[in-house]
Amino acid sequence: MPKRKARVDARVCVACGCCIKVCPKNAIAVPKGVCAEINSELCVGCGKCARECPASVITLEVTEQ
Repeated sequence: MPKRKARVDARVCVACGCCIKVCPKNAIAVPKGVCAEINSELCVGCGKCARECPASVITLEVTEQ
């Protein structure tokens, strides 16, 4: 059954951290303040981060699992 996972467009992420605050699984980090990174093992595809992102750089993608 397909699942959704969040993805960050690293080219335009401003590393504001808004996504970190709303992630219920603590699946997002901003290492060295450069760009948000999502741990796909922890991400449950809820979409909260994508809705909260002020730059709209987080999308949900369907994965096979």
